[in-house]
This record gives sequence, structure tokens and C-alpha cells, in this order.
Amino acid sequence: MTERDGKYIFGTVKVGTKGQIVIPKEARDCFGIAPGDTLMMLGDAKSGLAVITNDELLRMLSKAMEAER
Repeated sequence: MTERDGKYIFGTVKVGTKGQIVIPKEARDCFGIAPGDTLMMLGDAKSGLAVITNDELLRMLSKAMEAER
């Protein structure tokens, strides 16, 4: 794992025949991802894919809503 200013490179993953990937252990540990957690998959045609925990997404949305008030 490589880290710089809170940005990480955890290595590569392969997509299985069912379209599944395995999140590297280091990434799961770093971001507190546990079996049974729900993750949100986001995509941008130019930038690619991003994965975020539902809890973090809700926290970010709540913060954005508060900023608008």
C-alpha cells in the first residue's frame, strides 16, 4: 500500500466471472469496511468509478445540506 496526503494505492484487483471484485484487506482495514457493510458505487464516464460507504456518503450529504442553510 502506498499513501500520500490521505490518498492511497492499494494495488490492482481482477473482476471475476460474476463481475465481482475483492477489496484488498489493507483498504478494508484502512476504511473500516466489514462483511455485511453496504457500499455505494459511483461512476463518471470520464473519471471512472468510486466506492464509498453508505455511512460516509450520508455524512457528506448531511454536511452539504447544513452548508446550504
